[in-house]
Amino acid sequence: MNKRQLILGLVVLAALIALGFYAQHRHPINWHEVVQQFAESRWSYFAIGVSGIYLAYILRATRWAYLLRHHKKVSPLSLVASQVIGFTAVALIGRVADPVRPYLTAKKTGLSVANQLAVYIVERLFDFGTMAVFFSVAMIVLFQDQSASSSLIVQSTHSGVLSKFAGPRVAQFGGLVLTLFGVIFLVLVRISGTAVATLMEKSLGLVSKNVGRVVGEKIRSFQAGLDTIRSFSDFAIAAGTSFAMWTLIACAYFFTLRGFTGSSALASISFSKAVVLMMISGGASVLQLPVLGWFTQIFAVAAVLAKVFEVDAEASMACAAMLLIVTFLCVIPVGLIWAQFENINLRKVTQESEVAEDIAEPAVASDPESI
Repeated sequence: MNKRQLILGLVVLAALIALGFYAQHRHPINWHEVVQQFAESRWSYFAIGVSGIYLAYILRATRWAYLLRHHKKVSPLSLVASQVIGFTAVALIGRVADPVRPYLTAKKTGLSVANQLAVYIVERLFDFGTMAVFFSVAMIVLFQDQSASSSLIVQSTHSGVLSKFAGPRVAQFGGLVLTLFGVIFLVLVRISGTAVATLMEKSLGLVSKNVGRVVGEKIRSFQAGLDTIRSFSDFAIAAGTSFAMWTLIACAYFFTLRGFTGSSALASISFSKAVVLMMISGGASVLQLPVLGWFTQIFAVAAVLAKVFEVDAEASMACAAMLLIVTFLCVIPVGLIWAQFENINLRKVTQESEVAEDIAEPAVASDPESI
């Protein structure tokens, strides 16, 4: 952890402590009741959730192997270790460890880091697109029920922040529209990425040449990554694998929520609400800090459960903590053991992957054919 990350972490820690004291003062939580929520839960449901998450890692490795097949055919099972160890590094060290997965995969397959970073870019694009579709469909289902609509739409008649009628439409179809525009943009990049990059560089360069240059490099990196998608069948199979993987993850959220039988609101929660919560939890984990990020994610999810889904504060806190364990932290024990068998030091490999990423990214942007 560098000095900047340490300072940011201390600031976040101080903010969390202050927020915790303030929340406990305004709305005291009965911690005995929080423990009781765990005691009354169906732990078999949590086990099902963990199983779904591990199956999702296998599907993630399968998708990665499929995206590699134009360069080298590898067994999907041979890439599971890279996925599990990589996500273990993210859970313990933070988002700075994101390059660990492509770095370890490059070492495993003998391909270049630039090649794996290109695959990683495509993987992220499929993840974001799939999540947007999931969220939009979930909101469409929820807004069919007027009672769900009234509890989920944030309205402010005094400030006029959100229109009573515009809000639901944005929530329902916003993700689908953004996904459609994203697909159109990626098709243009795939067909003529150099022209798109040059156009963006010139346009944004009128405001800032540095911003234009960075955006142009990113678009060229996208073009290099999209070389893994060479036909409609390539896209369909990768998209289908992505939907299957995120369905498993959504099921893990659903079963974990339903496992809290001590709360009627959680024990009867719908699958659509579980999907919405999955999106919120995923957003809270984007800026993942070492260990501290666990608590920010717990507080964010607990706040949504309490304020939006009207779950008791104690049940919300217990559920948020268990969701973090089931969907994010459950990989750590297996990842640490697997790293020992592979003779991998997580902190060392994180530093090496950062250096490799800095070297590889300019190569991908300037010479896509090199991958």
